[in-house]
Amino acid sequence: MKFPYDERFREERKRFALRYNCEVCALFDPQRQTCAHGFPTHEHRRSYCIDDPTRPLAFCKEFELI
Repeated sequence: MKFPYDERFREERKRFALRYNCEVCALFDPQRQTCAHGFPTHEHRRSYCIDDPTRPLAFCKEFELI
């Protein structure tokens, strides 16, 4: 699911302490930098939106919070 990384989302991310990227997912292997289910991680990584906040967020359907 793609979602705009707009001012409203940035405010809600801070207010609700939202976690939504690979680095905080139980299925992410930080040593290999890969998903345990083999899904691509590029659009789900923290740096993807921080580097360019005009990019839409891509939420993963397999996300499991640590």
